Amino acid sequence: MTRKLYIRTFGCQMNEYDSDRMADVLAASEGLARTDRAEDADVILFNTCSVREKAAERVFHDLGRVRALKAGRPDLLIGVGGCVASQEGGAIVKRAPYVDLVFGPQTLHRLPELIRARRESGRAQVDTSFPEIEKFDRLPPPRVEGAAAFVSIMEGCSKYCTFCVVPYTRGEEVSRPLADVLTEVADLALQGVKEVTLLGQNVNAYRGAGDDGSIADFATLVEHVAEMPGIERIRYTTSHPKEMTPRLVDVYRTVDKLVSQLHLPVQSGSDRILAAMKRGYTTLEYKSTVRKLRAARPGLSLSTDFIVGFPGETDEDFERTMRLVDDVGFDGAFSFLYSPRPGTPAVELPDPVPREIAQARLARLQSAIDAQYGAASAAMVGTRQRVLVTGRAAKHANELAARTDNNRVVNFAADPSVIGSYVDIVVTAALPHSLRGEPAA
Repeated sequence: MTRKLYIRTFGCQMNEYDSDRMADVLAASEGLARTDRAEDADVILFNTCSVREKAAERVFHDLGRVRALKAGRPDLLIGVGGCVASQEGGAIVKRAPYVDLVFGPQTLHRLPELIRARRESGRAQVDTSFPEIEKFDRLPPPRVEGAAAFVSIMEGCSKYCTFCVVPYTRGEEVSRPLADVLTEVADLALQGVKEVTLLGQNVNAYRGAGDDGSIADFATLVEHVAEMPGIERIRYTTSHPKEMTPRLVDVYRTVDKLVSQLHLPVQSGSDRILAAMKRGYTTLEYKSTVRKLRAARPGLSLSTDFIVGFPGETDEDFERTMRLVDDVGFDGAFSFLYSPRPGTPAVELPDPVPREIAQARLARLQSAIDAQYGAASAAMVGTRQRVLVTGRAAKHANELAARTDNNRVVNFAADPSVIGSYVDIVVTAALPHSLRGEPAA
């Protein structure tokens, strides 16, 4: 009988990627097949995220729910990985002694050894070290389903924004060698992948070693990926405004395969708050970068992140954020209320913003962003779009779902044989969270 693996993933696309790699590793070493039912699993893993509020409490809550399964089946292995594991380490086992494995984002490739050591010693295994780039050297080739895939090109972040815990949980920026990334992309292309998303906590800070000892920047990597036979579209996330170099801006002028959609987090429209966040740029510099990008790629669709209610944020600071939204014109945003992360410098900052004020600001900001997103969708009605057909539509099984260049879902009726390929459609309607279309003549 095939043994089963259950993984619950929290947080960012890096974590989604990491969970897939955990499944790859354990399929190769233990013959485990993934299941979406924890009750059926022989190994249960929680891949955690520190970014949301009360992240550690949520993990212990979920662990409590699988504790009973362990009581009934002592052989069941329970593991905690990801950023909360990196932060809490052995404290997880102290508080939840039924946990068998604790591992960080950089040590997920060591799962087979950790499992072996747990079985042999009978003791919980904890490894949350930062062994540089070893993880990527030890992972089996990714298994592919569908025509789009993620490729992790670097780990960690060296920006140390005052609100963020990532440098402490994932370590400093470490880039994979250029040849390693290109080999992975080439393998994916041979398996039928047509669209890749390059992933990193700070993806455009990529500096990968070349075989000749040179260092390839992110622009160079994108140019190389664009030359790969079979790859038709390139996306990337998440980028930092400080790393949007003239070379990378120029790539938007020269590389057609790079999509006309960019997620470029700004966080605030107030220079005072940006300085307190230690973001390393002003609103004027951010707007100048956007202007250069749009000159290189007219029609570029731009989404962003905002943190509302950062300590010390005044009404005037918030009004500056609203002015930035008007000035730039964003095609969507992830907007969050500030919440303190243990171990980050912002925890020590004075003048917390009362929650009801912060919530009112957030609602106003999100409403303005939603209006801009809606207007951009409405402007697409009647246009011809080249879309990657990803599968059947979520709501109507007899329809197909596809993704546009600017990352919108579009649903339309067509023969399922086109799943996994690019087709041309005409947009017929704009809905709040998706588009409708029909195959172009």
